Amino acid sequence: MDITHTKEAFLEGQLLLIDKPFRWTSFQVVNKIRWAIQKEFDLKKIKVGHAGTLDPLGTGLMLICTGRMTKQIEQFMGMPKAYTGSFRLGATTPSYDLETSVSEPKPTGHISTEMLEQVRAGFLGNIQQKPPIYAAIKKDGKRLYYLARAGKTIEIPSREVKITDFELTDVKMPDIHFSVSCSKGTYIRSLAHDFGQKLGCGAHLTSLKRTSIGSYPLSAALTLHAFLHSLEAKS
Repeated sequence: MDITHTKEAFLEGQLLLIDKPFRWTSFQVVNKIRWAIQKEFDLKKIKVGHAGTLDPLGTGLMLICTGRMTKQIEQFMGMPKAYTGSFRLGATTPSYDLETSVSEPKPTGHISTEMLEQVRAGFLGNIQQKPPIYAAIKKDGKRLYYLARAGKTIEIPSREVKITDFELTDVKMPDIHFSVSCSKGTYIRSLAHDFGQKLGCGAHLTSLKRTSIGSYPLSAALTLHAFLHSLEAKS
C-alpha cells in the first residue's frame, strides 16, 4: 500500500488498507488513525471513516478513507467481501459469537459429512438473512447492540444477501473452518448461527478474518501499529 505522508495528501484524500487488531472496534481504529494524523500534522480536524464494520472479535481488512476520499465510502461499502473463519457446532450465544455467554451444549453425534455438505450448498446464492441482535446497524435511530444490552426485545426483518462461494475447509467436530465470499450486508455470525439451526444443534462463530474487499486484498494491508509507525517515521 502506497501512502503519501503529507498533510495535503491526507486532506485531499487517501485510501488506507488496515489489518484490524483483535478486540478493537472499527470505531476505535478510525479514532486512533484520525488522532494520529491530527497530532502529526497539527490539524484541528480531518475527516476519517471506514467502509464497513468489522466485529471486535474479527480481524482483517478495513478500508479507511481520509479527507475528501470519505465521499467515496458508500462506493467501497458496496463491494463484495471475502472471509475465512471458524464456528463451533453444538451451542449458541445471543451475539452469535464469543462476545456473549455460550449456551448449554447440544449433541452433534447425528451430524454426517453428507449433512454438512447439504446444508453448506443450501446457503449458496441469494438467501434471506436476519442480522444478529448484537449488531452495529440502527433501528429507530439506535444501534441494535445498545438495545440488546438493555434487554429490549427487538424484531429485526430479514433481508436478501448473496453468498457467491462457501467452502468448509476443515472439519474437526464440533469445529468447522470455512471460507466465504459474499455481498455487502452479509453477517458471517448469522451465517454460522443459521448453519447450526439447519443442523438442529446450534452454532456460534469462534473466529473471523476479512481477507478482501472488492479487489483489495488483506495481503496489501498494514497493521495498525505499522501504519502509526510509518506516520511517526515519515521524516
